Amino acid sequence: MPLRYYFDLLSQPSRAVYMFLRMNNVPFESKPVALRKGEHYSDEYKKMNPFSLVPAVDDDGFRLTESIAILKYVIRKYDLGDHWFPQYNLKKQARVEEYLHWQHFNTRGLCAQLFQQLLIIPKATGKPINQQEVEKYRDKIKVMVSQLESYFLKNQSYLGGGSDLSIADLFGVCELMQLYACHEHHLYEESPIVKSWMEKVKKETNPYFDEAHKMVYRTHDVYKQVTSKL
Repeated sequence: MPLRYYFDLLSQPSRAVYMFLRMNNVPFESKPVALRKGEHYSDEYKKMNPFSLVPAVDDDGFRLTESIAILKYVIRKYDLGDHWFPQYNLKKQARVEEYLHWQHFNTRGLCAQLFQQLLIIPKATGKPINQQEVEKYRDKIKVMVSQLESYFLKNQSYLGGGSDLSIADLFGVCELMQLYACHEHHLYEESPIVKSWMEKVKKETNPYFDEAHKMVYRTHDVYKQVTSKL
């Protein structure tokens, strides 16, 4: 029985896991959960994930609710390439782990907050965009991008080091693409190093990158039209 994968491609970690499964030909049964319709709060979904979050997987009754844990589990179960999450080189593994821990309050948290301030919160509340909050998160993201450039990508091609992609890169691009959805991608494109890394990862993961980001592209296309009515 294939994995049952519960996800919404509006969710950054959902996209990372989706890309990984597709790139590695891992058999899975798609179980879309529409966040915009509140399906993650339904009693039925709470039986799968009591935290009402995506993504999640059900592997013949074994359930996992955190994206990083999901990918580590899948890598070991299907004996996938060691470069994704190194098992036999302690230092390489630690480098990937380092980014995966750092990203929660940086790449992931800050990009999500800016997206929410520019679109989700004003749309949900009917109140104008809080420009003070927007500028606060823009400034924090500029610092975060500088840290990506000066530390994680300094003299190396990938976030976890090494000569190939790791799951750190998948999570990293998916988090930054949240900025593309709300027309704030200039914040990372102003760094030639980060922009080059983004383009390289996109090229190496396509066509699955575009497949996973179809909702991001759609949001980008309608963003100005939607926000003009807020």
